[in-house]
Amino acid sequence: MTQDEMKKAVAEAAVEYIKPKLNKESIVGVGTGSTANFFIDALAEIKHMFDGAVASSEATAERLRAQGIEVFDLNAVSEMDVYVDGADEFDSGLNLVKGGGGALTREKIVAAVAKEFVCIVDSTKKVGVLGAFPLPVEVIPMARSYVAREIVKLDGMPEWREGFVTDNGNLILDVHDMEIMHAKALETQLNNIVGVVTNGLFANRGADVVLMGTPDGVETITL
Repeated sequence: MTQDEMKKAVAEAAVEYIKPKLNKESIVGVGTGSTANFFIDALAEIKHMFDGAVASSEATAERLRAQGIEVFDLNAVSEMDVYVDGADEFDSGLNLVKGGGGALTREKIVAAVAKEFVCIVDSTKKVGVLGAFPLPVEVIPMARSYVAREIVKLDGMPEWREGFVTDNGNLILDVHDMEIMHAKALETQLNNIVGVVTNGLFANRGADVVLMGTPDGVETITL
């Protein structure tokens, strides 16, 4: 089974997983990235079962609308049953590294609102220790160099993602060479650097369940 086939299988499994949680008033939070795109396409098959979606990026909003799914502004939504999104890495504690696509801030906001965060990945994303995938940090443009210097003090190697601007008008520093043993503490520490909007560690609000596509089928992982 190819990686794309695993992504498609886990996206379809996610739709089956959330079906019992939906009603005509339900709002579904939808993430960003290649696996999330497979989820959007599968979600379109049951769009009659819920009211609409909140998108974590402009690209996701466009894809949802193209599938005939109404997109709501998060400020107009008081509660959300479920948020479904992919990840770049996850560990046994269901801590995640996200933001390879640059949508980490909006993803983190939508995840914070949702009652349940369902992470959909293929088996290549499972790691023993987070950090092999560079950790994205969204920064206010004028603070880029300052934040980079502060990250170096934490033994990270920040690299400016040149030519990329987030949907919020900010920049991304991708932090290399970190073995992330204490994800919750590092998430908080990075967020406390002045000029950081947020970082791609989803640990203080990690996944509630991970659906992982494997060559043998979809595995459900919970704590």
